[in-house]
Amino acid sequence: MKVYLAGPEVFLSNSVEIQKEKAALARAAGFTPLVPGDLEIPPAPTKHERGLAIYAVDEGMMLASDMIIANLTPFRGISADVGTVFELGFMCGHGKHVYAYTNTSRSYYERILNDHYNGKAALRPDGRMAGPDGLSIEDFDMADNLMLDGGILRREGALIKREVPEADRFTDLEAFKECLAIAARRHLT
Repeated sequence: MKVYLAGPEVFLSNSVEIQKEKAALARAAGFTPLVPGDLEIPPAPTKHERGLAIYAVDEGMMLASDMIIANLTPFRGISADVGTVFELGFMCGHGKHVYAYTNTSRSYYERILNDHYNGKAALRPDGRMAGPDGLSIEDFDMADNLMLDGGILRREGALIKREVPEADRFTDLEAFKECLAIAARRHLT
């Protein structure tokens, strides 16, 4: 069974090492890992065309996969990496098995309220909490936007949440290992 390993690790300075470690763990669990960055990207004459070439390779890997394990740890803000979110949605839309993890146990609501609005919010007349800009704050006790949690759980996947020190947010693989173990029990036995 092929598993597509998605996440913002591709942006880390030690991305090759982290991705190799995740791939080795996936193989040890009985999966064939497909990892963005593993395949050779064909040369392109412009940056734009190179971006399109990378997308084409990644889409091919997703289509060839049976499942995804997505790292939804907040990246460059209060929410998951937008590329990883796209990949998760793509896999949901193609009926693949979906699993995810995040290395923060703080809910999406907590992150919006505290990290984006600095704790400043008020109840609107419609009964919803809103920031000073009047925009409502999503409060469903979920790891991220309800579409992510909902997509995973509706497909009977798993979403693992762990709290790890800030310095280890993108390198701690304990939640990833937990996803692998759950997926192996469900699909390889």
